[in-house]
Amino acid sequence: MSALEEIEEQLASEHPSLPSEVYSTLEKSALWLTLIGLGLFAVGFVAVNDFVWTDGLKPIVWDPIMEDAGSAGDADYNPMNTMLYTFSMLASVLVLQALFRKAKFPADDRMLLALITWVCLAPALRVLEDADFFSSEMDWLFISPIIHLHLAAWLVVVAGLSHYLASQWDGIDTDRVEAKVRISLLSILSLGLFLHWAYLYQPEYTNHEGIGMFWVIVGLASAFAILFAIIIKTRGWPAITRGMLAFGASASMLGFAHWLQFLSTPWAQESSRVSESIVWWPLLVVFGIPGLVCYAMYQRGKDDALQLQLTGYEAGVLPQGISLKAWEDAGDEIQHHPVEMLSRTALLASPMVLAMVFGQLCDGFATMVGIDFFGYGEKHVVSNQVIQYGSEVNTMLGIEFGKGAWLFVLLKATLVAAITWMFIEMKVEKRQRHIRILIVLAVLIVGLAPGLRDIGRLMLGV
Repeated sequence: MSALEEIEEQLASEHPSLPSEVYSTLEKSALWLTLIGLGLFAVGFVAVNDFVWTDGLKPIVWDPIMEDAGSAGDADYNPMNTMLYTFSMLASVLVLQALFRKAKFPADDRMLLALITWVCLAPALRVLEDADFFSSEMDWLFISPIIHLHLAAWLVVVAGLSHYLASQWDGIDTDRVEAKVRISLLSILSLGLFLHWAYLYQPEYTNHEGIGMFWVIVGLASAFAILFAIIIKTRGWPAITRGMLAFGASASMLGFAHWLQFLSTPWAQESSRVSESIVWWPLLVVFGIPGLVCYAMYQRGKDDALQLQLTGYEAGVLPQGISLKAWEDAGDEIQHHPVEMLSRTALLASPMVLAMVFGQLCDGFATMVGIDFFGYGEKHVVSNQVIQYGSEVNTMLGIEFGKGAWLFVLLKATLVAAITWMFIEMKVEKRQRHIRILIVLAVLIVGLAPGLRDIGRLMLGV
């Protein structure tokens, strides 16, 4: 037995971590509070509808959604729904990570890649709503936060079917088994992608005279090709990850193809806005600068990440069975352990950290370009207040250009630096890996998704 194995065995025996299938006290409390809260809402919605809905959630949540979905569009958020959405997201991270761990869902870089495709799908559809592609009967489905719940329903169905049909062969890598997996996943996901197109896109073509179909057809063919290619190239992956990645990427391709169709043959918009020109230079700013930052981070951390991987450990994750308390109390015993020595730098090259940094910076620069160069406005309460402070600084310094969105970029950079520092300093138990994935997903939803939406609107001029 090596010295490392002896240390790990000692720590695991002194203060063992909880088994993965066991909920902690905090998780039990969160689960019960969630169930009680949903139950009280259901009872209140029926018994005291005026108090809970008419005078409660409807003016705070539903009315702004319907206003945003109208021809005027872009209804501002208010302090109440901002706090409600923030709290709901934090509670969801805590509850879902416990449920996902109990269900033994994967929590690795492959799963993160699959989830990123679904994050990209949201702005792909949201920009089409901004361009008035969807009819007034269904455009509310593409307004935040409904769009995230809407896509979550698609994700649950895709993930559930993929897991149900093919997870029985996970870990069995033979040609015969792989053929069964491919047949199962390709048949159900192809049907799902067709239904996705038939339900969301196909009914809208007759509503737009002269829309053109070239990029629609190219996008549909490309979407099925991507679906097929990903299933073929992900041999050996868990079935649930393969299904989520394949469907998310192909559905996103379908949405982006309709962006190209709008650029080629713009359709009339309910708001009477007209796309006068196509601008490409914001791409260099919004994607270029964050890309360079992430490249520098990757170069800094890739060697330690590779070395840590070769030793069989994961950056920031404690060995199996060791609790966080045992690790922190070990002191000098673990100073030369690979997880302790290499994790901080290795995490700079981690897809989790790189995705968060890219997404937040993308959102910051997209907001600055949109507001200071193209005259857009900010909907979110806190973000708008920051931009107003930046405008006041501009006034004090005698700067006439822009509306102060540069301060929002600085805030985003500071925020992502703080999150990055938290991640590289944080250690988690083996059983807690899911919470890191869900934290990253939450950060991407409020960073990468609005950033892609902003750049899409700039390009399409909507």
